[in-house]
Amino acid sequence: MAIVLGFGLAGIQGAAAQSAPQGNIVIPPDVTIFGEANPNVRKATAVVNGDVITGTDVDQRMALILAANDNKLSSEDMERLRLQVLRNLIDETLEIQEAEAAEIKVPEAEINQSYARVAAQNFGQDTAAMDAYLKRIGSSPASLKRQIEGEMAWQRLLQRNVAPFINVADEEVNEVISRLQASKGTDEYRIGEIYLAAPAEAEQQVAENARRIVEQLREGGSFVAYARQYSQASTAAVGGDLGWIKLEQLPTELAVAARDLTPGQLVGPIAVPGGFSILYLIDKRQVLMADPRDAVLALKQISISFPKGTTEAQAQARAKSFAQAMGQARGCGTVDEVASKIGAQVVTNDQVRARDLPGPLQNAVLNLNVGESSPPFGSIDDGVRVLMLCGRDDAQSPSGPNFDQLMAQMEEDRINKRAQIYLRDLRRDAVIDYN
Repeated sequence: MAIVLGFGLAGIQGAAAQSAPQGNIVIPPDVTIFGEANPNVRKATAVVNGDVITGTDVDQRMALILAANDNKLSSEDMERLRLQVLRNLIDETLEIQEAEAAEIKVPEAEINQSYARVAAQNFGQDTAAMDAYLKRIGSSPASLKRQIEGEMAWQRLLQRNVAPFINVADEEVNEVISRLQASKGTDEYRIGEIYLAAPAEAEQQVAENARRIVEQLREGGSFVAYARQYSQASTAAVGGDLGWIKLEQLPTELAVAARDLTPGQLVGPIAVPGGFSILYLIDKRQVLMADPRDAVLALKQISISFPKGTTEAQAQARAKSFAQAMGQARGCGTVDEVASKIGAQVVTNDQVRARDLPGPLQNAVLNLNVGESSPPFGSIDDGVRVLMLCGRDDAQSPSGPNFDQLMAQMEEDRINKRAQIYLRDLRRDAVIDYN
């Protein structure tokens, strides 16, 4: 068992000079430390323009990512993750420093409000539960609040130093609106992006990191969480979400890669000027056309349960007789009577959005006519259910973004591009010492 002794500067100086008695303790002049270092000792991992980033800072930020992946990372992946997190913390420090140099300081009250919103989304407005969770996984409230401060400070700096110099002419917006009208019925995409900058000297290493991120995402990692931690685009603050776009708005390399994706698919890393991108297709729709999945449905759910100990064969037979009985129901007006005869339960909901149904059920239900039932679905543990369509209000065709919305989107895109250049310049001019 390692024993850690703490003593003042005078004791250290005396011990360095000669073997000196300290009560019953004798400290030799040449000391060799055996065993692991005390994990509670905070050592500088990097010093960025005089501001220290410690190993503890890196560990606590890593813990957020590891928790999102159930800590299922190899030692090799852990080392790559550590290097990437350190780079992110360096960028975050540079952003905060630049904001402070511009006399932009995010008030602590606003950081706490944003932290409370995160807690509300995850723990029902309980910041105490959020604090406890972060400490339990090896992170801390201070680490997450620091990330929030960095995002807020950088956005405010961009609004002051970049946004005023971005100009989108009315003619440009009108041209895009004309193109949208002309492209009615064609596809548009809602895409998430993780962008990793790759200086020439680190290109191979960044490419390998990007491949590891893709592997971890395909194993179930949260794209939004990874985008917030890894992406060096300004969209990192919103989980990498680019919003609804036409492929023509993307660089050619990304447009080609995204064209054949279906919602939920991932592609990358893709080499782009200055780095690598990972794309995730969140959703897809047709320009200025109503999306059937936005229909609001009136449904009745009819369900039966199985007694404990029911075998697979018994369940199949019971499900078959249940489906046959439901086939005798003639519309929603008779389904309650039929259900009562077979001991089934009926639940009614008149405000179900089709897109909120599980993927396989969406198509099944959207293809029903009023009064028809879906195929049976379920399991031995959950029982068997069918959905009967009792009504449907289809969504209206959207008119598309208006002039002001489109101008704001184009301005934001140009701010993002300038932000990448801005951060690159800050890295180039920084004085960074590594431990």
